[in-house]
Amino acid sequence: MNLAYDYPVLGAFWTAMWVFLWVVWIVLLFRVIADVFRDDTLSGWAKAAWLVFVIVLPFLGVFVYVVARGRSMGGREAQHARAKQHEVDSYIRETAAGARAPSEAEQLEKLSQVRAKGDISDEEFRRAKEKILH
Repeated sequence: MNLAYDYPVLGAFWTAMWVFLWVVWIVLLFRVIADVFRDDTLSGWAKAAWLVFVIVLPFLGVFVYVVARGRSMGGREAQHARAKQHEVDSYIRETAAGARAPSEAEQLEKLSQVRAKGDISDEEFRRAKEKILH
């Protein structure tokens, strides 16, 4: 069985190219569908019409969508990324604010509870209290 003779290098190249183009096509199709859902300027009927057009006639639908609305696709993607980053930043700020350091009064109260249990001596309590207050 001479496999190299039956499937030449040029045939392998063309197969790899078609697989690559198919993957690019699938990625572009999903980007267009995501952009249709992400666009807040389109009405529900317009979104439905674009989706039907892209699903029923996928090659023509994607081509027409990219020609008609492709210029603003990047802007919507950037706006979406900025909104997500803003959400992450807000979450980090809220979480960091919630994890604030205890106040001096809270620290002194906890220290007096530890001394009352007998875990530290009066001298250790005095040194820790001075450290908190200074």
